[in-house]
Amino acid sequence: MPLLSFNEFSKTLNNQKGRILGCDVGEKTIGVALSDIDRKIATPYEVIRRTQWGKDSGILLRVVNDFEIVGVIVGFPLNMNGTEGPRCQAVRQFVANWLKLNDMPFCLWDERLSTVAATRTLIEADLSREKRSKIIDKVAAAYILQGCLDALAQ
Repeated sequence: MPLLSFNEFSKTLNNQKGRILGCDVGEKTIGVALSDIDRKIATPYEVIRRTQWGKDSGILLRVVNDFEIVGVIVGFPLNMNGTEGPRCQAVRQFVANWLKLNDMPFCLWDERLSTVAATRTLIEADLSREKRSKIIDKVAAAYILQGCLDALAQ
């Protein structure tokens, strides 16, 4: 299945029951979040320290199988003016590599300011800088996924 637009992603998932996986793909880590079965709430799940694609993809495929994932939302790091930079190409390559392993619906989601919003939330929760640094990526993934879930509910 190719990378889908949000409308195509929504239509494809409309007939399926199951969780959606959210990913915040960075150079050093992949933040992972999961929706509930009813696709109303995104929950931070895990931060994967990136090493090599074989190992990283194995961890992701385990999550897909363990939680019966039916679709994946991947944060798309557009520039503030809406243009694509080098990180966008890296995310597209990440999705292309994953699609070779697992044929499921994928959709890119604008992630501008997701890390800023997640950081503010963690600061408001009075977490130390050290604790924030350990979980920020999975919280950002949940923020990205929640935006998609909210849009799917409309």
